[in-house]
Amino acid sequence: MDWTVWRDQFPILQRKTYLNTCSLTPLGRFHRAAQERFFAHWDDLGASAWYTHWGAALDELRGKVARLLHAEREEIALAPSISGALSTTMSSVPLQRHSVVASDMDFPTLTYHFMAKPHIDVRFVRGDGISVPLQAYIRAMDPSVSVLAMSQVWYQSGGIAPVPELAKLARQQVALAVCDGYQGAGQLPTDPRALGCDVYLTGGLKWLLGGTGIAFVWVRKERLAELRPRVTGWFGNPRMFDFDSTKLDFWPDARRFEAGTPALAAVHMASAGLDVVLQIGPEKLRERTVALDNDLVDRLHAKGFKLRTPEPPEQRAGIVAVDWPDDPGAAVAKLAQQGIIVDARPGRVRISPYFYNDEEDNARCVEALVRARG
Repeated sequence: MDWTVWRDQFPILQRKTYLNTCSLTPLGRFHRAAQERFFAHWDDLGASAWYTHWGAALDELRGKVARLLHAEREEIALAPSISGALSTTMSSVPLQRHSVVASDMDFPTLTYHFMAKPHIDVRFVRGDGISVPLQAYIRAMDPSVSVLAMSQVWYQSGGIAPVPELAKLARQQVALAVCDGYQGAGQLPTDPRALGCDVYLTGGLKWLLGGTGIAFVWVRKERLAELRPRVTGWFGNPRMFDFDSTKLDFWPDARRFEAGTPALAAVHMASAGLDVVLQIGPEKLRERTVALDNDLVDRLHAKGFKLRTPEPPEQRAGIVAVDWPDDPGAAVAKLAQQGIIVDARPGRVRISPYFYNDEEDNARCVEALVRARG
C-alpha cells in the first residue's frame, strides 16, 4: 500500500509532526465531511431526522464495530465513554463476591469505576512500568473474585497484555473477563470472542479515528440474558417511542446497555473513522505500525535512549515510551515548540506513530528529543 496518499487526509500533518494517536486521533478531512452531512440533516429536517437518518446511522455504526471485532451486531452497544460503558455493563453484575482484580498499570477509568464502590475490594496486581506478569494475576485470583478487569494494551508502555491467558484464568474462577481495549482495537486485529472476553470496551478517541464522545461495548451474546443493567436510560428500552414512564423493558441484545440520547456528531465522526480503518484493515494497520515502531526504536537506541516499552515487536503495540525521569512534560513542551506533538506520562515521553506517519517523522522526533535531553 502507498501510505503517503493518506497523509493528505490529515491537514495537521502539513504543519506538524503528529505522533500522538495514542492520546487523540488527528482531525481528518473525512471527519469534516461527516460532520457537514450531519449538520445538513439537522438543518434541513430538525428532529424528524431521527426517523429518516439518525436512527439508521446508529445501527450502521454498530454494524461497523461488529465487522471490526468479528462479532455479531446484536453483541454491540454504543456509549458516550468507557466510564459510561462500565457504568451500564457492570451495574448488571451482582458482584456478590465483592472482589475485583485489576492492575496498577490499567488506565484509571477502569479501576476507579470499582474503587468508587465501598462494598468492592479491588485487588491490585503490580507491574514494573512495562508489563504485568501473569503469575501476579494468578496469585490474586480466588473464588471471591467476581470480575477480572484487564487492559488489552498497557497505556503507559504499549505492552500487549496476555488477554487470552487472563480470560482463561477468569473462567476458571467463574469470574467475568472485562477488557479495556481502547489502546488496542484498530491497530491490533481483535476478536473479543477469540480472546475469551465476556465484555470488551473500546472507543473512537484513538486508533479507531473517531474523536471524542463515543465508545463501543461488545458483550458475549451467551452472557446477555443474565446481565440486566441497573443503570439505564430510554435508549435501553426497545419500545422507547411508546414513552411509557411506568414500564421498563430491555432490548434482548447488547443495546440494553445503551442509556441516554447519543451524541450524533460523535456518532458521525466515529462512523467516518471506522470506514478508514475497515478500508485499510487491522492486519495491514498492524504491519504498518510495527514497521514504524521498529524504525523509531532503532533510532532511539542509536541515540542512547532507554525505553520503557517491551523490546520484542510482537509484545508491543503502537506506543513507544522513552524513559524520562526528570520532568517529561517539559520535554513534551519543548517538542511542541518545534511543531512535534507527543505526550508525557509519569517518568516517560510517549510516542505513537500510526499509518499516516513516516520514517521522517520518527527521525525529526528523535533529533528533537536529543536536543531536549541536552
